Amino acid sequence: MTDKHQVRLQVNGTDHELLVEARRTLADMLRHDLGYTGTNVGCEHGICGACTVRLDGAPVRSCLVFGVQADGAEVRTVEGLADGEELSALQCGFCTPGFLMLAEAYFAERGLAPPAAPGQPPPGAGEEPTEAEIRELVASNLCRCTGYQGIVAAMLATARSRRAAGRS
Repeated sequence: MTDKHQVRLQVNGTDHELLVEARRTLADMLRHDLGYTGTNVGCEHGICGACTVRLDGAPVRSCLVFGVQADGAEVRTVEGLADGEELSALQCGFCTPGFLMLAEAYFAERGLAPPAAPGQPPPGAGEEPTEAEIRELVASNLCRCTGYQGIVAAMLATARSRRAAGRS
């Protein structure tokens, strides 16, 4: 006998309703039940960060969250960041979705969300992060292909361009 629960959630702005086993992770539910395969599963212990998604705005390791815990929640996956059908990757691309979701949550927290993002910016909004702050942030995710320099540079460039766009 399987313990299943009805789950309603919104993923990247689309409403979903499905029957989920209590023990199924959010990562597996997103990938296998809903088809959001951009969420990668690496270590299945929450260490690597490849499975990072935003759950009600906060970055979470979807391999550590049960799908039933997302009932009534808003989830944003890397597919929600795509402009059209394509996202470019760093090196092999396996870690890219986790880094992108981590960066997006960090920028939103700092008031550097994309120009079209709704909501009020937080106090001190728009302050450009330092390289040291970005390096500390990316240390929470693993990439086996790079020395993180390209990731840090891309995040700093994004912060600069979003800050400039916010001033225009």
